[in-house]
Amino acid sequence: MRVLSGIQPSGSLHLGNYFGMMKKMIEYQEKEELFCFIANYHAQTSLSDGKKLAVGTLEAAANFLALGMDPEKSTFWVQSDVPEVQELAWVLSNFTPMGLLERCHSYKDKVANKIKPNHGLFAYPVLMTADILMFQSDKVPVGKDQKQHVEVARDVAIKFNNEYGEIFTLPEPEIDQDVATVPGLDGRKMSKSYGNTIDLFLEEKALRKQIMRIVTDPTPVEDPKDPDTCNVFQIYRLFVDKEQEAALRSHYEAGGLGYGEVKQELFETVRDFFAPYTERRNELIADKDGLRKTLAAGAEKARWAAAKTLRKVRKKTGLTY
Repeated sequence: MRVLSGIQPSGSLHLGNYFGMMKKMIEYQEKEELFCFIANYHAQTSLSDGKKLAVGTLEAAANFLALGMDPEKSTFWVQSDVPEVQELAWVLSNFTPMGLLERCHSYKDKVANKIKPNHGLFAYPVLMTADILMFQSDKVPVGKDQKQHVEVARDVAIKFNNEYGEIFTLPEPEIDQDVATVPGLDGRKMSKSYGNTIDLFLEEKALRKQIMRIVTDPTPVEDPKDPDTCNVFQIYRLFVDKEQEAALRSHYEAGGLGYGEVKQELFETVRDFFAPYTERRNELIADKDGLRKTLAAGAEKARWAAAKTLRKVRKKTGLTY
């Protein structure tokens, strides 16, 4: 089964990225045909600083590779190194009803959160559709907020296939309910757009500062607390097994637990979890030419797969004459 996913390098990658997408992709490469990319075209909807985007792209790739992405077991590339996706996005734009895009809640949510609306943000689902359909993806692991975009891709594929025959595989979204939405510092979905993240590979002081900012309620230390409404607990549970989670839950419900104490434990847990990967990440960042060669090799594999799909599309739509 072919699995596809991408991640934006519009800022430092964070725990939401890791548990919501990166960890799962690294596991998928052992059992499925994995296509995974750094979505730098998509990142332009929120980041116009070219230098930051370039640096962020390499850092995102280094983070992924350090955490276990294996270019020999997967196809791993940078989105803009496969320009065929932009051509397909244009073709698919002509099969995407305006009403379908107008109903996308992600766009409306971002605008409501003061993100400047533009055509790129509005048409984001079409480019995502091109990413998905170009590589004939069977399964697309996403968070709940992106599920609708996979449904858009499926609708567009059906419409295109009805016109020209069975060209595109119909994708299915996959959502892990346990980590579908990782809460940020303020309780909303952890997102760079909201500035509420706990970033990967931070120096200890900066990491502790972020974790200590997690919003909690004013329940006194001695009183019982509800773990299901606590942002600290919801993040902490991602790092522990079921037995440890049950023990922490009991501690919450018994009373006598201070949020500061749990935050300190969470800080130490996050620090220790990522420590083994830090040296490899630093080596990758230090050898940028080597990192670029790895990404170029991945792009070559991706372009070969993309070309197979695009040849069919160009022939059916009359672009080959």
